[in-house]
Amino acid sequence: MSEHTPDVTVDARGAGCPGPLMDLIGKVKTVDEGTVIELQTTESGSKNDVPEWLEKAGHELLDIVDEGDYWSIYVRKA
Repeated sequence: MSEHTPDVTVDARGAGCPGPLMDLIGKVKTVDEGTVIELQTTESGSKNDVPEWLEKAGHELLDIVDEGDYWSIYVRKA
């Protein structure tokens, strides 16, 4: 459980790489600056792909939480 409360949740569980990252990028484009997005993913590669993309794109990684059968990656749009 994260201390971050998402404004928007993107459920990409079950999608293979690079689906979850593509879903996140699509959502980031539609939300306002400062919005907290929770990406739910079962794709272990997302734990590397998402932070790499965030760094390049200039957004903020808030947290990665292992929920047991999936991960929640919390992102703040810059």
